[in-house]
Amino acid sequence: MNQLRLDPLTGRWVVVSTDRAGRPMAFSPMAPIQADQTRPCPFCAGNEEATPPALETYGPEGHWRVRVVPNLYPAFEGSDPFVVTNRGPVFTQATAGGIHEVLVLSPDHGRSWSMLGDDQTHLVMEAIRDRIDAHSTIPGLRYSQAIVNSGREAGASLEHPHGQLLGMSFVPRELVEEQAGFARFAGRCLLCTTVDAEEDVGHRVVYADERVLVICPFWSGSPYEMLVIPRSHGAHLHHATPADLGAVGIALKTVLGRLAESVGDVAYNLVFHSAPYRAPEPYHWHVHVVPKLTTVAGFELGTGVLINIMNPEEAATTLAARVPASAHG
Repeated sequence: MNQLRLDPLTGRWVVVSTDRAGRPMAFSPMAPIQADQTRPCPFCAGNEEATPPALETYGPEGHWRVRVVPNLYPAFEGSDPFVVTNRGPVFTQATAGGIHEVLVLSPDHGRSWSMLGDDQTHLVMEAIRDRIDAHSTIPGLRYSQAIVNSGREAGASLEHPHGQLLGMSFVPRELVEEQAGFARFAGRCLLCTTVDAEEDVGHRVVYADERVLVICPFWSGSPYEMLVIPRSHGAHLHHATPADLGAVGIALKTVLGRLAESVGDVAYNLVFHSAPYRAPEPYHWHVHVVPKLTTVAGFELGTGVLINIMNPEEAATTLAARVPASAHG
């Protein structure tokens, strides 16, 4: 039975249409990234000269374990303030100042997030926190977006597992919509309420411990979509405690491993959402996990309404079944 479900974070409707899962090739396998075999991987240990000098390194001296370098092809760069210029009745442009960095998750070319040790996930989360904190001190910047694109369908252009950190001079629409979702929610924090409600019903919980809850949200717009919510309320990732950051990193490792066990080696995006640096409450930082199992087609592009061919209750049941019982609270 098809349903419309409302995403309270963005105010957009999602269609849950499980009948469409019966179509041929409902889930797309991940395509390999065609790396240039004539050039060494710039993110592997020993090839540090292939990137600009590191902004930060983590690990024992001479043996880095996590590395942050400037992006050679930045989407945002320079210190120009955000200035809007009207060049005609429908021609509006603005400066694209900011910073764009690459976060190398590990010196190991084949070690994705789900394969990292617990201590390595702590270092990765520490690096994300530190770089967002550094961005917040740069005049003119207002917001940082941390992402991990894994697989060609998710936008990765290199096989070596890495993330990106973008500091920008404006607040993008997705964050504005989420901020509005928190503001219009009647009651206490939207995601704190979500944690309580999801644990009460138990249908969509994938992973739970004393610091983190991972769910396939009621309003999931794609198969096996997950939402990682730290239990401790806080608007800003870069103000989170080391314990909460580490717990989120381990939760991501766990659920990405279960995703691979359930549906194979699929492409995915991790999107870390934290409030703009100086934004007031209400907000609650979190991480979106979006596997790339289906293709966004004309209807989705034309309407902004996503169609999910797998209901989140079934997805959560599949993923949770692969989580050891000791991991649940």
